[in-house]
Amino acid sequence: MELEVVTDGAGDEAVVLLPSLGRDSYEFDPIASDLADAGFLALRPQPRGVGASRGTLTGLDLHDLAADVAVVLDRFGVAPAVLAGHAFGHYVARVLAADRPELVRGVAVLAAGARRFPASLTERVAKCSDFTLADSERLEHLRAVFFAEGHDPSVWLDGWWPDAIAAQRAAMAATDKESWWTIAPSPLLDVQAGDDVFRPPETRSELVDEFGPDLVTTALIRGSGHALVPEVPHEVARVLIEWIHTLDRGPEQHGSHAR
Repeated sequence: MELEVVTDGAGDEAVVLLPSLGRDSYEFDPIASDLADAGFLALRPQPRGVGASRGTLTGLDLHDLAADVAVVLDRFGVAPAVLAGHAFGHYVARVLAADRPELVRGVAVLAAGARRFPASLTERVAKCSDFTLADSERLEHLRAVFFAEGHDPSVWLDGWWPDAIAAQRAAMAATDKESWWTIAPSPLLDVQAGDDVFRPPETRSELVDEFGPDLVTTALIRGSGHALVPEVPHEVARVLIEWIHTLDRGPEQHGSHAR
């Protein structure tokens, strides 16, 4: 296995940025830059099948993908680190926290879907990355499931990695969600997009209800959709940096806020 890792900054505290399903880590550029400016080391490991990363893409589960991130942490000697996972990336982050809690300082959940959401949304996501469809059709799906009004969905016409998509979908199917969803050994930041169709208002308290306000901080970023990262990267970075600064200050710093 060979993993490409993009690095920004040179701080003693590391933040690992994990992309959404079938996406690459390059789109974290503005967030990684803001983290570096704030004194953090931002690490962006490309998943297997993305960029220059290579490795077996069959027979995997989420524990295997989480172990890849553990290899990166060990290689750079930066554990415990903060993990920030966008959508599917938060699955990998939380599984690593469950499997290797000593490596994880906290997990930032960026635009995570609700615990359960309609299968029709998954079908539309697949059409977003289907290069056999016309761009006009893909744009309709991108606009409907990923981007809030006023943001340009065309930025996601590319940046999809089909082999990684297949491997990651199979890894999700091979992993019992109940085996890790109820486990949170480290603090969580739940960054929610205000117009995220995967996270309707009635589901916004799921993580707080599961783990309590002492462990979970929630932040609602209005005017953003499930894509979140390309829509409001600097806002995501600000929320993330503010939360990291609270991690050693005790549970009284946790809570909910909207932006």
